[in-house]
Amino acid sequence: MTEIIPAIMPKTIGELDSAVALVRGAVSHVQIDVMDGKMVPPTSWPFPDFDTETAPFIHEDRGLPFWEDVNYEFDLMIRNPEKFVEKFITLGGARIIIHYESGPKEAIWGAVKKAQSMNTEVGLAIDTTTPNNVLEEFLTDEQPIDFVQFMGIARIGYQSEPFDERVIPNIKALRSEYPDIIISVDGAVNFDSAPRLVRVGANRLVSGSAIFGSENPRETIRTLQALG
Repeated sequence: MTEIIPAIMPKTIGELDSAVALVRGAVSHVQIDVMDGKMVPPTSWPFPDFDTETAPFIHEDRGLPFWEDVNYEFDLMIRNPEKFVEKFITLGGARIIIHYESGPKEAIWGAVKKAQSMNTEVGLAIDTTTPNNVLEEFLTDEQPIDFVQFMGIARIGYQSEPFDERVIPNIKALRSEYPDIIISVDGAVNFDSAPRLVRVGANRLVSGSAIFGSENPRETIRTLQALG
């Protein structure tokens, strides 16, 4: 069965709490979209002021909302990800997603290696306009990344964006070259796109608007799982 991962763009920890409560028990992982206002224009929690707002959750050992029932993956749409990976893992990230377009290759490798050194699952995300061949060195290294996240929209950092058809052949090509790699897709994942994405090789589907914009998020998750 395809893994469905609800995506949340919280402005505050309270918004995160409310959203996770809607899907608690229906999924194993929730994705938190993290935006610093630099890589993409919007900002989301815990930016723009990371330390002030996040420190209490680290130092008081409170953990992220419903951490007993939900694993979190942080999708870091931020500049200088290598400077923040350790903080997000300490905060409770079970998976860390680094965007290839977020900085120079040295910074991307630095972020990947930091996550790996902390025994955290790490994935590399690429835009629809980025060629698959940039992934090669991250998949053939002695310690390769754990998964690839294809973005299914042209303008990242926003929800309710239209599906970008260019992602379909990109997924198909990567699945053909790397039959065992985990492929996640984030952006415009809904009842129409989900079956197509699974057919060409996606293992994980990340969905925000389709889930949280529905009247019954849990039922929507079950329906998306069945489509896969």
